[in-house]
Amino acid sequence: MLSNGRILVTGELNVNTNLNSVELYDLSAGNWITTTNMNIERSQHTASILANRKILVAGDYNGNSSINTAELY
Repeated sequence: MLSNGRILVTGELNVNTNLNSVELYDLSAGNWITTTNMNIERSQHTASILANRKILVAGDYNGNSSINTAELY
């Protein structure tokens, strides 16, 4: 959960395709907000909130091998 009370949802697997979508869920309003996509489609990745409040999204699995990329969001 982010400091503003929203939950960030990044990527995932849709059928056989990784997604680069990013959405925020606003708990107080009960709605989803679509935001800027990630640069790379990702599933089976991790996201960590850093001290500067940016989110580090790292790793991926493309169905055959792991991918060692990261991006700040």
